[in-house]
Amino acid sequence: MAELGTTLNGQHRSTPALRLPSVLIATRHGESTANVEFALAEAAGALSVPINCRDADIPLSMQGQQQAHALGRWWAALPAGDRPRSVWCSPYVRTTETARIALAQAAGLGAVPISLTVRYDERLRDRELGILEMLTAAAIEAKHPEEAARRRKMGELYYRPPGGESWSDVALRVRSCLRDLCEQEDGNPVLVVAHDCTVLMLRHVLDRLTEPQLLAVEQVANCSTSVWRTEGGRLRPERWNSTGHLEPDA
Repeated sequence: MAELGTTLNGQHRSTPALRLPSVLIATRHGESTANVEFALAEAAGALSVPINCRDADIPLSMQGQQQAHALGRWWAALPAGDRPRSVWCSPYVRTTETARIALAQAAGLGAVPISLTVRYDERLRDRELGILEMLTAAAIEAKHPEEAARRRKMGELYYRPPGGESWSDVALRVRSCLRDLCEQEDGNPVLVVAHDCTVLMLRHVLDRLTEPQLLAVEQVANCSTSVWRTEGGRLRPERWNSTGHLEPDA
C-alpha cells in the first residue's frame, strides 16, 4: 500500500493507486457534560470541575443528545451515494452515544439500515493530557506553572504534558487509523465520530497543514461536519467544521 501522506500530497504518481473511501465525513461528538462544566468553570475562573469519572466515561449532555439527533437527520438528507454505510468511532462514551443516536435517527428516517456497522477504534480516542487532565486553565497556571510556561514555549503541536500526548502524538495514531480505514473502506462513504483534537489532526494529515496553518484553524465544534471527497486519486477537502444542520430550523 502506498504511503498515505505522500500520495495525498500528489507525489509518487507512478505508484499503484491508493485505496480510498469515496467520501470521508468526520464529526466531533455532541456537547458533553464536561464541555458544559468546563465552560462554567472557565467563565468563573474556577480551579476545579465537578467531574469524578474517567475522561473515557463522560456522557453527552441533553444538548449533546439533541445535536446527535440533528446529525442523524443531516446524514439521512445526504444524497444516497454519500450516505455513510460504515462508521469508525472512538470508544469513549460521548462518541459512542453520538454514533448510536445519529445512526438510530438516520435509520428511523429510512436512510440507512439500523444494522449498519460501527467499528470502535482506540486510535480515534481523545488526546490524553496526563497530569493536566480535568484541570481548568486557571488550575494549570496555579498548580503547574512550569508546565504552563513550557506549553506556551513549545506550542500545542509539540507540547507533551507529563503522562500525556502532544498533537503530533495524536496525529501519528490518526495516520495509522487512516491507513486501515482507507484499505478497508475503498470506494465507500464513511463517517468518523471522534473528538476535537482527533478531527483536527485528521485535517492536519489529509490537508498537509503546516504548523502555522494548523494553529490558525478554529476549534472543532460539537457535531460539526467536515467532508473530504476522493478526486484524482486523493481525498480533497469539500467542507470544514460546518454546523448549519444544528440550527433549530435546519
